[in-house]
Amino acid sequence: MTFEAYLALRLPALLRYALMLTGDPHLAEDVVQETMVRAHVHWRRVQRADLPDRYVKRMVTNTYLGWRRGGWFRRSVPVADVPERGSVPDPAESSAVREELWQRLTTLPPRQRAAVVLRFYEDLDDTEIADVLGCSVSTVRSQISRALTTLRETTQGTTERAGERGVPLTHRTGDAR
Repeated sequence: MTFEAYLALRLPALLRYALMLTGDPHLAEDVVQETMVRAHVHWRRVQRADLPDRYVKRMVTNTYLGWRRGGWFRRSVPVADVPERGSVPDPAESSAVREELWQRLTTLPPRQRAAVVLRFYEDLDDTEIADVLGCSVSTVRSQISRALTTLRETTQGTTERAGERGVPLTHRTGDAR
């Protein structure tokens, strides 16, 4: 597959993924653009990877984490809404619930946020997340556990309101991951 064909096919999904990581559509575009420049330069290496899409997703994640280390980013506050995905129904009909969840997600440290996005938005398992983040499976589990604990702690007081509206508070029930 040529770089141009890959880009035409996967660009929307990469932009959505970067948006979930950054919380800002403009920064998401910058992260994907920087990643695509690097991918184009090293396209032969990307093509030789067992799973080129996972390789590029790891590149996006690394670019995002690298940008988060910079001082200028710490001064900005992400406030964007996640764009609609066409005909896919929105699981959280209430915009207030989405906004509350989005605000809590933006408070997580970068690696925890990346792990949560990869698990619940990209629907990857622990091994795949570890591959994307470049860490061990136990680190992935630890990051997700800490992130969920933080999110639960910030949910005090809002769980009753969400429960009254019938909005599920967890993505997966009974999942042993």
